[in-house]
Amino acid sequence: PTECFLSQPEEKQETTTVKAKRRKKKKISDILQKSAPKPGVPADLQNLLSQHFAGNRSVIEIEELKLSDSCFLPANDLTHSFSSYLKEICPKWAKLRRNHKEKKSVVMLVICSSALRSLELIKSMTTFKGDCRVLKLFAKHIKIKEQMNMLEKGVFHIGVGTPGRVKALVEQDGLCLSSTKYMILDWNWRDQKLRRMMDIPEV
Repeated sequence: PTECFLSQPEEKQETTTVKAKRRKKKKISDILQKSAPKPGVPADLQNLLSQHFAGNRSVIEIEELKLSDSCFLPANDLTHSFSSYLKEICPKWAKLRRNHKEKKSVVMLVICSSALRSLELIKSMTTFKGDCRVLKLFAKHIKIKEQMNMLEKGVFHIGVGTPGRVKALVEQDGLCLSSTKYMILDWNWRDQKLRRMMDIPEV
């Protein structure tokens, strides 16, 4: 009986130490929660590109991938709404929209991390877009063939979608980027796990 009695508290001790260890494990969301949102700058994208291609490109090839400062527009300083930001960076939108007649392409491409975020941005650009046509470029409930058919048959001015679906459309020749004038990255928005689009490894 004494032995049995002694073995019980030992078991309890083991379980409590395991539980304590589990609690101490830090989640990525805890770390990200502490980092304050700040506007994305051209250097962020440049660093990301060079890190991504560092393993399979030579130094000269990486140098060729570098975009000049003239390629970048001013980033949203976090005081703008999405529509007011678009109006600031694209003051001649009405003219661009009128002149765009090409099928299988868009003038403005907005890339964000999820389908839900895409819908949110489409709603928030109402005052900017006016009567121009917007195409949803994400996988949720929409087949890639449907999107390819829509791009072939009609003229769209703005495309809003996720990196995976945009990449698939470009690779399958469903989306042509030759007439795209603006590409906007939804850099600062965070999902439920507090990850930005650029924190997701697949992206």
